[in-house]
Amino acid sequence: MIGLDTNVLVRYVTQDDPEQSRHATALIESFDEGTPGFVSVVVLVELHWVLRRAYKVSRGDIAMVIRKLLDARELIVAEADAARRALTRLTDDIDFSDALIGELGALAGCSYTATFDRRALGLPDMRSITETGGEAPR
Repeated sequence: MIGLDTNVLVRYVTQDDPEQSRHATALIESFDEGTPGFVSVVVLVELHWVLRRAYKVSRGDIAMVIRKLLDARELIVAEADAARRALTRLTDDIDFSDALIGELGALAGCSYTATFDRRALGLPDMRSITETGGEAPR
């Protein structure tokens, strides 16, 4: 198995650098179920961030890219079920990274994830740290 860094996926998705895109495409298309590529949770979050900020790709289009990665039999994506659930929670105000943080916390058994991020409070797994008093529940 070969791990993929964010920049390899960015080159594959955007095809914006002829030489690097050619190498990224050759590697990714060489994977199969017997010899898969690996995509970490960090890479998924970075991919979302780079496509959104640097390339101005819409949230819907990025969600489609991530779904294709999750569905690819030639790739093993870490915490794929949590990433799928996070994709279902995206709105104009909710980022993939915030949704995934909440999902991963829930998966780890957290009763909630404390945050100062007002937009993330739209997620069921997030609670304002100011509402909780900044202390762990007893």
